[in-house]
Amino acid sequence: MKETDKHNERITKMPIASVFPHYVRKVESKGRTKDELYQVIEWLTGFDQSKLQKLIDEKVTFETFFERAKLNPNAELITGLICGYRIEEIENPLTKKARYLDKIIDELAKGRKIEKILRQ
Repeated sequence: MKETDKHNERITKMPIASVFPHYVRKVESKGRTKDELYQVIEWLTGFDQSKLQKLIDEKVTFETFFERAKLNPNAELITGLICGYRIEEIENPLTKKARYLDKIIDELAKGRKIEKILRQ
């Protein structure tokens, strides 16, 4: 699937607060915990639970969220398909970061071991 400017802009303006409840529901419905979700998000972004909650409360967009994040240097090891897109082929840096987040949450929900999700 080819990314489009419209798709990239939609991600840029999307508030993290609108998506986070879906992340929680997804992982909990598959038997994983909210603490595990916080762990993988912190690994990717550097945001601990309290900082993440502040960003959610501020209703920051994905653009602001990733501007403030300290992306893990091993994030580039996150590859594969997510939402019909091959992560390693995504050209827009913000969209790629958002798909990194989607992918690790998907891996968590699918029961992958935390150590593998954290690329250790």
